[in-house]
Amino acid sequence: QVQLVESGGGLVQAGGSLRLSCVASGGTFTHYAMGWFRQAPGKEREFVAATSWNGGSAYYADSVKGRFAIARNNDQNMVYLQMNSLKPEDTAVYYCAADETRLVASTYDYWGQGTQVTVHS
Repeated sequence: QVQLVESGGGLVQAGGSLRLSCVASGGTFTHYAMGWFRQAPGKEREFVAATSWNGGSAYYADSVKGRFAIARNNDQNMVYLQMNSLKPEDTAVYYCAADETRLVASTYDYWGQGTQVTVHS
């Protein structure tokens, strides 16, 4: 079973950038598609981005397309989310997730603890 730990969240001004990182352990990293999800206060968790096991495919929610980029490093068991042109509506807890079968989905099997991203105007 894979364990996931996120880092890189914080407070940023609108228009700024942040890079989230997620390290995986306890499993074979290349067995998993990796995704990022987020949950804002009072809202349901939503899909943000996903990448296939080899990084060859990437998918994004419409709300982040063109601003966010997902990438993975299979040698280091890492997945990243580069977030540019941040908006206040991007404020949320961001979760790294892993799944052996799903790619673009509303839920994955394995989750990190989350990292807070706050964008102020």
